[in-house]
Amino acid sequence: MSRTQVFSPALGLAILTVAALTIGAAPDVIAQKYPEKTVRIVTPFAPGGGTDIFGRLLAQRLSETQGQQFIVENRPGAGSTLGTEFVAKSPPDGYTLLMTSASYSFNPGLYPKLRYDAVKDFTAVSQVARVPHVIVVLPSFPAKNLQDLVKIARAKPGEVLYASSGPGSAMHLAGVLFGVVTKTDLTHVAYKGGAATTTAVLGGEATTAFNTIETVMPLIRAKRLRPLAVSTRERAAALPDVPTAMEAGIKDYEAIGWFGLLAPAATPPTIVQQLSAEIAKAIASPTMRERLVQEGATPVGNSPAEFERFVQAEIAKWTRIIQQTGIKLD
Repeated sequence: MSRTQVFSPALGLAILTVAALTIGAAPDVIAQKYPEKTVRIVTPFAPGGGTDIFGRLLAQRLSETQGQQFIVENRPGAGSTLGTEFVAKSPPDGYTLLMTSASYSFNPGLYPKLRYDAVKDFTAVSQVARVPHVIVVLPSFPAKNLQDLVKIARAKPGEVLYASSGPGSAMHLAGVLFGVVTKTDLTHVAYKGGAATTTAVLGGEATTAFNTIETVMPLIRAKRLRPLAVSTRERAAALPDVPTAMEAGIKDYEAIGWFGLLAPAATPPTIVQQLSAEIAKAIASPTMRERLVQEGATPVGNSPAEFERFVQAEIAKWTRIIQQTGIKLD
């Protein structure tokens, strides 16, 4: 005798409900498994610079906490735009990320024909650290403070030379902004790299430079360079006795060197939030914080929304300054 199975409507509804819950939970299950393989952090600069250093510090820490390797891949070229474009066009799966710097906010103004959109093609993950520029002169230079430098520059238009690591660099634009804010006519002299700028000031080829703090700290400690001010709103922990430009009377001057992690647009929000939370934990660790401070940096570790607002504001600010001053890159 055959056995007939009776299908209960209640049973069918229960099966459908379980299936729907299972399908709805799938993205969360996938996100919880991230990362399942090696994660590549692309830095669009050559090895040895600040972006590379901070990227490797972060990659090492994330490798220790996430159960997978985070590796840094250097893709320099075209003012950091080549590596940035590579990440913009990478799959938005959390396995190719961008560790970048303040240059990211300069490039939309400097390169009108970029093959990526700095706002639309990326999603912010977290700002890792920020560093001030330090305005330095020789100890023998008559300017004892920042206001003295401004007076000299106004009295001798074009005769105050400032060195930078190249056209369109953070040092160059920090000097451009200083000239705009103080209404002074400074002359820009480009060198190859930050070390060459300090050599130029030491040798008397340039009057001043807007160096990042890690470049000039040894020379300041050795009293071979005099710091007049730092460019951020807060004083630098490594130079607590050096005033900010605002404290020195240049109230509208702020040039922030920063480093942060971005992901391609459309990267799942769960992955972005996970990375951001892990970066915050990494930066909160005493070892990581101490290492960042040693490099003259202020640890940050903010949320994706906070970092997004910061990046967009910086892009708008520097694009306006670049257009206002007519900076062109050959």
